[in-house]
Amino acid sequence: MAEAIERLGALAAAGPLARLATAFSAAGHELALVGGPVRDAFLGRPITDLDLTTDARPERTLEIVGPIAATTWDVGREFGTIGALVEGERVEITTYRADAYDGATRKPVVAFGDELEGDLRRRDFAVNAMALRLPGLVLVDPHGGLDDLLDGVLDTPSDPDVSFGDDPLRMMRAARFVAQLGFRVSDRVEAAMATLAPSLGIVSAERIADELAKLLRADDPVAGIRVLVDTGLAELVIPEVPALRLEADEHAHHKDVYEHSLTVLRQAIELEASREVPGAPDLVLRLAALLHDIGKPATKRVEGRVVSFHHHDVVGAKLAAKRLKALRFDNDTIASVSRLIELHLRFFGYSDQAWTDSAVRRYVRDAGDELERLHILTRADVTTRNRRKADRLEFAYDDLEARIAEISAAEDLAAVRPDLDGQDIMRILGLKPGPDVGAAYRFLLDLRLDEGPLGSEEAERRLRAWWSARADAPHPG
Repeated sequence: MAEAIERLGALAAAGPLARLATAFSAAGHELALVGGPVRDAFLGRPITDLDLTTDARPERTLEIVGPIAATTWDVGREFGTIGALVEGERVEITTYRADAYDGATRKPVVAFGDELEGDLRRRDFAVNAMALRLPGLVLVDPHGGLDDLLDGVLDTPSDPDVSFGDDPLRMMRAARFVAQLGFRVSDRVEAAMATLAPSLGIVSAERIADELAKLLRADDPVAGIRVLVDTGLAELVIPEVPALRLEADEHAHHKDVYEHSLTVLRQAIELEASREVPGAPDLVLRLAALLHDIGKPATKRVEGRVVSFHHHDVVGAKLAAKRLKALRFDNDTIASVSRLIELHLRFFGYSDQAWTDSAVRRYVRDAGDELERLHILTRADVTTRNRRKADRLEFAYDDLEARIAEISAAEDLAAVRPDLDGQDIMRILGLKPGPDVGAAYRFLLDLRLDEGPLGSEEAERRLRAWWSARADAPHPG
């Protein structure tokens, strides 16, 4: 605790917090650092956000901050929040609140408060309901947030039924904090989440998707996913995931697809780190890992003791696109996740019979910009406990990546194009733009993938032969 207070003291003694504390004190108003930065100081985590709270109303806050800020903004003014850039740091200062909610949506009816303790009472979790008064560095912790931090537990400052009833999105936030902080939810919080899960239906899809994305980017999203599934929240957010808990037939023994998917997610994250993927944590990769087998329940077939899931890759890609669209994810994310799921089985079988160069080229072409993610997803999808089988698959994929690198170095696979372009095709065959040009282009691209570079003369000869062989094609004059 002393170390955390020392960190907070050093933070408050200089820079924007010192200037703000002096300014608010001189103006006769209270100011406190609140929530995340106080929590993270005790957890030894980086302090990235400077969130403050005050008894000053928004208009008064602007008057106090204006002379010392490079710029201010008031997009959150309706809710009492003023943003400012002070000595190069972004800060947000919110007036003490005593919110009530309308019960039909999660939009708060804003009521400003006059005391810090009342403001802390309305916050989501006790670990976020701690504040440090400035400039005196007095810790205010009326709800035992520090004890909860030490115990690694998430609990609400008030009755969780009331807290979640006021703002159902807090239930999603609980799962996210489990993933981010490594905490567990208290028994009463878990019970309230299970009871009130249906109320999440009043929250917008965009807000739910934002919390889900933050959860998946966490260090251990698996723990958060388990909370969503165990409390029933996942049924409203990503119902395809709890549906993976397939019941084992008494005559058909097979893997628990739900547990397998969580293992794939965890292994994908490990590979993401070891391969130093740019832009990590990679939301697209993590969504694809979690959802890669969601086509299995719809394609499950049992014959004797054999269970099959034929075409679950194609079905799963469509289901993932539909779900992510409903959650209002952006089109690029939807397309990438869907494509990865569609391709995630393509590799299996390579270990039994090595591919031709043509097959390798097609694998690279079909993956396109998702090739590195596909490498990771495919490797992560090996969860067998049979060490010999796992080693064989790992060796096979090592070999495939080596062949891709070798062929890419020789042929620049990332930019595979036919030896002739559309203009060449129209000139040689005397065509105008239309479907025939597209068909000729695809023919030449297949040749390129099957045989590698042909050169323009050989490509033209093959093109003329192909065109002449088309029974219904007019011959160029």
